[in-house]
Amino acid sequence: MTVSDRPTAVPFTTDDYAARMSRVVADAGAAGLDGVLVTPGPDLVWLTGYQPTAITERLTMLFLTAEREPTLLVPTLERPDAEAAEGTPATTLVDWTDGADPYAAASPMLRPEGTYAISDNAWAMHLLGLQSALPGSGYGSMTQRMPMLRAVKDDNELARMTAAGAAADAAYGEIVRVRFAGRRETDVAADLAGLLKQFGHEQVDFTVVGSGPNGANPHHEAGDRVIEVGDCIVLDFGGLMFGYGSDTSRTVCVGEPTAQIREVHEVVRQAQEAGVQAVRPGVVCQDIDRAARQVITDAGYGEQFIHRTGHGIGVTTHEPPYMIEGEEQPLVPGMCFSVEPGVYLAGNFGVRIEDIVAVTDEGGRRLNNTSRELHIVG
Repeated sequence: MTVSDRPTAVPFTTDDYAARMSRVVADAGAAGLDGVLVTPGPDLVWLTGYQPTAITERLTMLFLTAEREPTLLVPTLERPDAEAAEGTPATTLVDWTDGADPYAAASPMLRPEGTYAISDNAWAMHLLGLQSALPGSGYGSMTQRMPMLRAVKDDNELARMTAAGAAADAAYGEIVRVRFAGRRETDVAADLAGLLKQFGHEQVDFTVVGSGPNGANPHHEAGDRVIEVGDCIVLDFGGLMFGYGSDTSRTVCVGEPTAQIREVHEVVRQAQEAGVQAVRPGVVCQDIDRAARQVITDAGYGEQFIHRTGHGIGVTTHEPPYMIEGEEQPLVPGMCFSVEPGVYLAGNFGVRIEDIVAVTDEGGRRLNNTSRELHIVG
């Protein structure tokens, strides 16, 4: 991909948002819920296209229930912004003014003894306010009660994620051309961030550069360590493009790798391949973790694989489903998640290889397609 080749995104329509809200109401009923309560954050953006310019203590909440049309409660001063959002024509807007009781305004939209899923990032004060206004009502977190809320992507969403993956690949294709030796991790991280922006990301969420022993920390923040010849380096980076996430990891080596680095990298590469090859509709999430983990365990590094094999991705970088033992959610076409096994040798180095994979009718389609072989950099 070149900068001039950057794709464009097909806008979501009011009908797209209305269909999402309708699906959520149906799914809530199937889950034994009376409805879903959505506060500012990724769920609200996905359902309405509305993202308040500033998330404040003032209550903003979308009510999705079978008894009424989708209703968005907003502070009066924020109503103009809400009206301008792409999906809000599919909702009824209700506002409340400063000095009024927002929970009194919210109460008529709920059953006095109803049970609702509420956004994970809802403010505690708002949940407590609803409970005080309706003591008989009950609430559960969205992830616990509606874990597949955003998991299955439509064609437009998949196109956006495909574009984000290709842009991240383009960034990797350029970063391996830069000089690593003698520079700080933060210097390379800044290069990566610039490349993600150059190839179309509107938001950079993370640029992990874990060199030498720092690579043994899966979530190492790029620091001031100066990269040396012989270092094994974990690169893990991504962000949002067209509102959807990218997330990819590759491991490179500065100069000739040791035999141990080559061995561990090949084990992780085979594990990652096994995880991807296990993807197909109907397979449960934990089987992806098992497929990758078995390869690493058989090679003698099982105790050095210290995290789940993957996580869902969409409008946020981490979301359900998760590829981890105990997760028995079957895979469905349209789901997107990472497959990212790793081996971490404390005080020495780490290796991780990660692709985003979309479930298709036939199996899995990688959204990252750069080489997974050990790349030598200067």
